[in-house]
Amino acid sequence: MCPNCEDFARTVLLLGQLALYADADGADLDFVDAVSPALAASLPDPPSGVFPDGYDPDDGPTYPGDV
Repeated sequence: MCPNCEDFARTVLLLGQLALYADADGADLDFVDAVSPALAASLPDPPSGVFPDGYDPDDGPTYPGDV
């Protein structure tokens, strides 16, 4: 197994659980706003094979407001 696979999977799972929590009644949205960017920033590079070879996240259609 690749060295970052477990960390990547765990962090993605935590982000998913945080999203579910954010939709729950009575969720502390200040907590969600504080934790979600830090958790997303802690994602390691995705393991090989997650994206196809040559994938460029910046390559795509121009959206309104993009220069």
